[in-house]
Amino acid sequence: MYKELIIKSEESMKKSISFLKEELATIRAGKANPKLVDKIQVSYYGTMTPLNQIANISVPEPRMLLIQPWDANALKDIERALLTSDLGINPTNDGKMIRLVIPVLTEERRKDLLKVVKKEIENSKIAVRNIRRDTNDEIKKLEKQSEISKDDLKRAEDEMQKLTDRYISIIDDIYKDKEIEILEV
Repeated sequence: MYKELIIKSEESMKKSISFLKEELATIRAGKANPKLVDKIQVSYYGTMTPLNQIANISVPEPRMLLIQPWDANALKDIERALLTSDLGINPTNDGKMIRLVIPVLTEERRKDLLKVVKKEIENSKIAVRNIRRDTNDEIKKLEKQSEISKDDLKRAEDEMQKLTDRYISIIDDIYKDKEIEILEV
């Protein structure tokens, strides 16, 4: 009975991990990555549209993004969206495409990025712990309704704790990898 709750919880924890990975991919670490511009919305004929839906984004060099709009009329709108974004990179427009040269990160900027990463990591850990709490509450309800025994309650709580510990460990590993990526010169 409680096993379904634990399986459902693990699915939720997996989603938290994949969301964390997506969030961290948008944090630039001195290397060009098309995911850096995933969150940028462009006013395209009056409609806010994700940049990757109106342009091809490629990485011709390790520290350069090349943005080629499918509609040449969107070039100015894309450039405006990049300038107003929080990327902190000035786009170079040659009339056909936009180049984004990723500057080398300063020590201070690396520390700032690490703070942002730590915040995202902590949010993920909180999400995983909230999943554990909610599942434990559901399991306790089952025990109160006499649908499972006290032994099953204890067993389920232990399984949930092991599951939580495993996902917290995965989050810590993700943080270590991102920290190495950011601090790498």
